[in-house]
Amino acid sequence: MTISRAVLPNIEREIKLKKLFVLCCTLLLLAGCGQKEEIVENKETKGESAMSEQFIGKWEGNIETPNGQLPIIVDLQKNSGTLSVPAQGISNFPLKSVNYTGDQVSVSIHLNGSVIAINGTFKNEQIEATFQQNGGTFPLILQAYKEEPVTYETVKIPVQQGDLIVALQKANATSPSPVAVIIAGSGPTDKDGNSVLAGKNNSLKMMAEGLAQEGITTVRYDKRGIGDNQALLTKEEDVTFDQFVEDAVQIIQSLQANKAYTSVHVIGHSEGSLIGLLAAQKTGVASFVSIAGAGRPMDEVLVEQLKSQLAPNLFKESKDILTALKQGKQVENISPELQAVFRPSVQPFLISVLKYNPATELGKVKSPVLLVQGTTDLQVKEVDAEALKKGNPDATLLYMEGMNHVLKKAPEDYAANLATYADPTLPLHEDLLPAIQQFIYGK
Repeated sequence: MTISRAVLPNIEREIKLKKLFVLCCTLLLLAGCGQKEEIVENKETKGESAMSEQFIGKWEGNIETPNGQLPIIVDLQKNSGTLSVPAQGISNFPLKSVNYTGDQVSVSIHLNGSVIAINGTFKNEQIEATFQQNGGTFPLILQAYKEEPVTYETVKIPVQQGDLIVALQKANATSPSPVAVIIAGSGPTDKDGNSVLAGKNNSLKMMAEGLAQEGITTVRYDKRGIGDNQALLTKEEDVTFDQFVEDAVQIIQSLQANKAYTSVHVIGHSEGSLIGLLAAQKTGVASFVSIAGAGRPMDEVLVEQLKSQLAPNLFKESKDILTALKQGKQVENISPELQAVFRPSVQPFLISVLKYNPATELGKVKSPVLLVQGTTDLQVKEVDAEALKKGNPDATLLYMEGMNHVLKKAPEDYAANLATYADPTLPLHEDLLPAIQQFIYGK
């Protein structure tokens, strides 16, 4: 079974989204186990069948929980249907049953013993519904699905335990071009910069498409255990940070061996910054761009964030756990309140990442380095950018006024800032792509 790995850059969100994890993890159980369900045909009268025509087709919407949104796609047909959860790599899972009665539809889905029900009414060209699971009921509005055009090619890169599926966004140029590997942030963040925890903002998708317009090819990818590459991770306890680094190394080396590219660069966002700089050390890329990268060891960042969120006894326990993990020792007994962050299955990953000091490691990168930091970033602060700069004095440090963690213009107000995480209509900060483009071209 695949379970969501997590070392989020903001522990406050981890704790606040605990209820959402229950929902997401139930959905995640499906992808790794490969469970198959038989489709049960609904029984319709001739009159009911005619009325159900308004429902036929693909619908998309967000399950609204108290702590966030979970995007889903439901494909309804007369006697069958499927459920997709793109952020978790769940695609076209068959419904157990679907029944239509006039302007109402009832859907049943069985996921590893958990029964899910979607009950909706067709009204104003949309389906106003509820999503029920394990005793919880959540609002769900389904609207006609709008297919987003695929602007990239899919390529497979051989890695440990199989092939890593990557998205190749070709430059708008006929001659050989530079190519940049874009590495996404922590938690279940996909190749487009979207997450079931934070929402759909398409930040990395916009970056790839924008750079292609400027003659720079890019490769971006879902890390193992997420989306297209969920099959590469079957158990959470098996993933380590070094595995992510090695995957990035394999991608870079495959591009370096390809004569279609004049040079190979790395762009790492958030957790992807540390992955990228470690991969850059091993491969000698032409340049490295860090966007919103942490500049301090993970334990320091976690202690800082947990201090204001936890009661004194839990905060002390957290510090003790981190001390043990940094020494390479796993901790068996974890208080229930801390399971979301320190559960045993995620501890191997934490141990593997806690050994790195990003500032120290950046000093070992011999390639030109650009550090980009937004001034309204809620998760990574200017102190991190300054630490990275101190670790590599030759790096160029560039502040983006008003840019937040998902690379959009946002105010300092927490709620308004967070709202941009789930708004794909907002463009990237206007200065971001020009800065990256100029740096890659060495201007």
